[in-house]
Amino acid sequence: MIKKVDLQTSKHHAIFGNPAPLGLLGLAIACAALTPIAFGYGLTPVGFKTAAVWSLLFGAGCQLIAGLMEFANKNAFGGTIFTAFSFSWMTTAWAFYSYSLGVAPDASVTFATEVAMFVIFSVLTYGFGFFSSMLFLFLLDIDVLYFCKIIQHVLGMPTLLSLPIALCTVGMGLIAFWMAMAALINPTAGREVFRMTGPLFFAPKKSQFDFTTRNQIFEVLYEYWKVNAFKEMRLEELQQAMKARVGERDILPELFYLWEYGCLVLNFDVFDPKMKDKIASARLNSQGLDLYEQLILKKYDWA
Repeated sequence: MIKKVDLQTSKHHAIFGNPAPLGLLGLAIACAALTPIAFGYGLTPVGFKTAAVWSLLFGAGCQLIAGLMEFANKNAFGGTIFTAFSFSWMTTAWAFYSYSLGVAPDASVTFATEVAMFVIFSVLTYGFGFFSSMLFLFLLDIDVLYFCKIIQHVLGMPTLLSLPIALCTVGMGLIAFWMAMAALINPTAGREVFRMTGPLFFAPKKSQFDFTTRNQIFEVLYEYWKVNAFKEMRLEELQQAMKARVGERDILPELFYLWEYGCLVLNFDVFDPKMKDKIASARLNSQGLDLYEQLILKKYDWA
């Protein structure tokens, strides 16, 4: 009977596939819809209404769906980002629809929310740096956009930083598009067509159990089994082979543990009453062989 070993410590499995590409593509399309207006084109009622529809469906809709899916997958960070940003796009869509009617949103309320968004996204920018430097750049682009809007309001000059805001809009869309393509195309192509960068910051590593000695015991005894079948390996020979791999580490506690666990067969010097607990030889049993082949050699991973 095949006994498959499962080391999955968490019972959680994602309900949905990766929803991030959906949210990012929606963002890229929404940014494309805003780009003409950001550069001063399409400033008509029809243009504002068109931008509002695209902002609502793609900017808000795609990111809301992505955010809810992230929450369902138990990803609080991604769910929070996408969902919060989707509501921001809803207000953007409403603002453009208001412009099409000749009504502008209240400047004081807008300014207060832009300050809040700038503070929030500035903190989140730091958090994104632990995932990828490209994600950090993506959030930094949003920070600069909100900062420019704040400066415009403070100085009372609505057109002062229009060009930087327009460039930030284009940049945000391009980065979102690139990351979406990386998430979709790279796994499909089996190679990094769209290059993604590594983390910019690194959290302190949590202390982990050192499996080195135990793994090397398995490897030495497995190689010995391939040549000698179930013939036992003398302790002195095993210690000599282990010394070349792990140095002067004491392997006896590990041997006793693996024996109790049921992976090894140990023989003792029973003829010497004073040394009755001294290991004379060791070998892997069938359970130990199967455990090594599953966990290290991945014999059931056929994908």
